[in-house]
Amino acid sequence: MALFQREPTEYRKTRSLWDRIRDLATTDAVTLAKGLDPARLDRLEEVLISADFGAGPSSQVVEEVRGRAMKGRMRNERDFQAALQEEMLRLLDQTPEDAALRENPRAGEPTCWLVVGVNGVGKTTTIAKMAHRAVAAGRRVLLVAGDTFRAGAIEQLRIWSDRLGSDFVAGAPGADPAAVAYSGIEAALSRGADLVICDTAGRLHTQHDLMGELGKVERVIGRRVEGAPHETLLVLDATIGQNAIAQSYVFRRALNLTGIVLTKLDGTARGGVAVAVRRELGLPIKLVGTGESLEDLSEFDPEAFVAALTATSA
Repeated sequence: MALFQREPTEYRKTRSLWDRIRDLATTDAVTLAKGLDPARLDRLEEVLISADFGAGPSSQVVEEVRGRAMKGRMRNERDFQAALQEEMLRLLDQTPEDAALRENPRAGEPTCWLVVGVNGVGKTTTIAKMAHRAVAAGRRVLLVAGDTFRAGAIEQLRIWSDRLGSDFVAGAPGADPAAVAYSGIEAALSRGADLVICDTAGRLHTQHDLMGELGKVERVIGRRVEGAPHETLLVLDATIGQNAIAQSYVFRRALNLTGIVLTKLDGTARGGVAVAVRRELGLPIKLVGTGESLEDLSEFDPEAFVAALTATSA
């Protein structure tokens, strides 16, 4: 499934990143051939930082542009655009294959995916979207309501399960999340489910005792199914920019994270957070959420993403 399934203009509810970048360089070939002056390069860096690329990646993009201009390799707007695209792709350093979700290679045992993140990033909705894709592909899916702190979270996932036609396991509010996860795996084995997706309670990355509890959930799943969880996915809200990086470090210390899901990536004005996350964490971006419908989740395609970042909004 392609990253951007809608027409590009539907994603650009605000002025695109490329529109703001191209203002810094006239399309006049003579100006580009002479090179961008320091003031414009400084403004280019500011635009990239404001788009959540982070200071390091922004500086690297600017240096690439500067180097090409000094060598006379930017003769027109297309060359300028190509310089940005190639450097962004180099910084992402990720192939579409990196986005593939890991499966259990052992026959007769389910694949297990654990989904974590802070409150409000869209974990439960992301799980519903993942389950929707899997059910549509003919898989038998079991959802585990591992958020036992909020009765509303259990009911929300139950409603999604009923709607999607998946199996469902939950414990009582306040139950041990690790015990619920274990029960979910047992149910999957007895019912013949081939995919288990386990929800977890949203928690602040500063709540160290609760972070330790997530580690327990991960260990319990691994004791019941060898090699599980096959994915431990950290869901991040793309709209919060560099704060997403701070959250990620704590989760990575507590868990064996295997990938990132970026939600709320409906527009491209601040899409540089994908580059920042990839560079800072070294984890592949597995999935991106680009809207509220069940279909608005897809594998991360770096080339499609960069093309959208550097396309005009008109």
